Amino acid sequence: MDYKRIDAHGVNYLERMDGTDWQWGSDYTSGDLYEAEELFRDGHPIKKNRLVFVRCPEPRLYEPISAREGQYFGRPCFADGHIFILLVDFPQKDILIYRCAADMESAEVHVRLPLGAVPDCYNLMLHTAPLTLTRQGHENTFQVVWPEQGSFAIDPSESLDSRDGDRLIFSKCDYREEVVVRRYPTGEVLERANGTLMTMPDGQKWIFT
Repeated sequence: MDYKRIDAHGVNYLERMDGTDWQWGSDYTSGDLYEAEELFRDGHPIKKNRLVFVRCPEPRLYEPISAREGQYFGRPCFADGHIFILLVDFPQKDILIYRCAADMESAEVHVRLPLGAVPDCYNLMLHTAPLTLTRQGHENTFQVVWPEQGSFAIDPSESLDSRDGDRLIFSKCDYREEVVVRRYPTGEVLERANGTLMTMPDGQKWIFT
């Protein structure tokens, strides 16, 4: 059997990006984004991580941008026909959202936010649609950081799956799987459904009951 070999320089696990035929992977040299932040706050050096992309069947590695010392990548996201990259620059105290070029050879800053916009980087993530930066903290508060600002209390077992305009779709795991739809910005529960929410390759949402 022939194998296609890709030298990913230590990135040995890829995850499919919803709504695309791209897969992405990262090395976690300093843990996840929040763990890297804790190291920086405690005065320890952060070993920057790498973020790479692969699209089947092409056996090629794409790396639109490289982090510098003190910078760390979060999870990327596909929205509005583009791949967006989350990067936190701890020395400069910036949260950066990059938009990748169509050829995935480069990326440019799409949004720059002050790191002070969030208490910490715990569960700081990009979601869609539209493209939204959120945070879900230890205090059981869900926060929309950008493009709007708002927050409300949620159950600690809930985690945001996606956004559909003013509807935020959460997955809840507490003895059983449940889908919870809340209205933004109030947090009002609009719908509950037993089952597991799955995102198909074309971006459709299916609930398995």
